[in-house]
Amino acid sequence: MTTFILTATCISTRGIVAAITTFLAEKGCNIVDSSQFDDLDTGRFFIRVSFISEEGVGRPVLVDTFAPIAEKFGMAWEFHDTRERMKVLLMVSRFGHCLNDLLYRWRIGALPIDIVGVVSNHFDYQKLVVNHDIPFHHVKVTKENKPRAEAQLLDIVRQTGTDLIVLARYMQILSDNLCAEMSGRVINIHHSFLPSFKGANPYKQAYERGVKLIGATAHYVTADLDEGPIIEQGTVRITHAQSPDDYVSIGRDVESQVLARAIHAHIHHRTFINGNRTVVFPASPGSYASERMG
Repeated sequence: MTTFILTATCISTRGIVAAITTFLAEKGCNIVDSSQFDDLDTGRFFIRVSFISEEGVGRPVLVDTFAPIAEKFGMAWEFHDTRERMKVLLMVSRFGHCLNDLLYRWRIGALPIDIVGVVSNHFDYQKLVVNHDIPFHHVKVTKENKPRAEAQLLDIVRQTGTDLIVLARYMQILSDNLCAEMSGRVINIHHSFLPSFKGANPYKQAYERGVKLIGATAHYVTADLDEGPIIEQGTVRITHAQSPDDYVSIGRDVESQVLARAIHAHIHHRTFINGNRTVVFPASPGSYASERMG
């Protein structure tokens, strides 16, 4: 029996849930998990339904027969086969903590993705990536060659069939064109001191100001730098006894954890972009284990 996920969003109105559940029952499907949200501010409705096809109905049939229902409600929708893993391209510069964390989670099966390659504008992590039998792509970026470098990056994305780009502390700004082409499919991670502490050494700036919370933010990338819809955040309390180096070390841990959670939510289709915000349905109890096996 195959497990599928239906994601859908549309203008909120009566009868949406009834139509979906009736359809699935008629197709011999058993619902395993369901989450929904009615945004009273925007008037939009969001739903994610995980279900088992107990009578062997495949995705093509589900898509064809659900289309009239989706059209009736004006839905943006998709059926996802949980056996199919997302193809993910990782990008990194000279800070490797997030890359190392993601490679470890991928290796032990905690992050069920297909890593199709790692792109970097430096060679620092080439050996690490190659030792994981993952293609490494060095794309040098300068002011003079930036358009050519980005064209090279897009070639890699297209050739590998990349579904998701993860900026695992990649320190170059992506162009508006790339952001538009990969809209909703690029995730970035950074510290949560913005906009208070910009530029170099933000942790040192935070230390000098006596900050008591260190945090990280994972968000979808848009043309507006570091202002895309937020997927996940995390914070850790610190004290006066900790040094600037402690701030950096703690910050790296938080960034790694927050980025992994954001990717986990995205690859399991629990995220919806809702204007400048996101709707992120939480994983149900026990779902981390079941989703890991998906």
